[in-house]
Amino acid sequence: MLLRDKIEEDYKNSVKSKDKNKISTYRLILSGIKDLDIANRSGPSKKETDDNDIKKLIKKMIKQRNESIEAYEKNNRKDLAESEKNEVDILSVYLPKQLSEEETKKICESVIGQVGATSIKDMGKVMGELKKNHSDSIDFSKAGSIIKEILNSK
Repeated sequence: MLLRDKIEEDYKNSVKSKDKNKISTYRLILSGIKDLDIANRSGPSKKETDDNDIKKLIKKMIKQRNESIEAYEKNNRKDLAESEKNEVDILSVYLPKQLSEEETKKICESVIGQVGATSIKDMGKVMGELKKNHSDSIDFSKAGSIIKEILNSK
């Protein structure tokens, strides 16, 4: 089943169950997918919106929510932070499981050894290799800080 179809089906189920939080989140996702469709139809490189495009959209949405959560928690708005966390939980269902910090660190160390990175200047090589092989399973904001930490200690 395509990711788009799964999201649409989950949206219909949430409407039937009258779950307002899920309904609004699914509407946001579907709206983003429609925007992607429009963007992909126009311009020089016309293509159909595929699962990878939708995954990128969902990752972007999760990143936005996480930034909002940080801001809300900093300003003592627990109610708004909780709402954003619920949205992140709903969005995360459609992405492959993200690796833990420990697993990410092991992979980063391995890739640093593979590409022969010795200083912070080699960070681009390391990130490029990670994106090539682990783009779905690694949180790159975590990976970036881990790689900086490892390379700065060399």
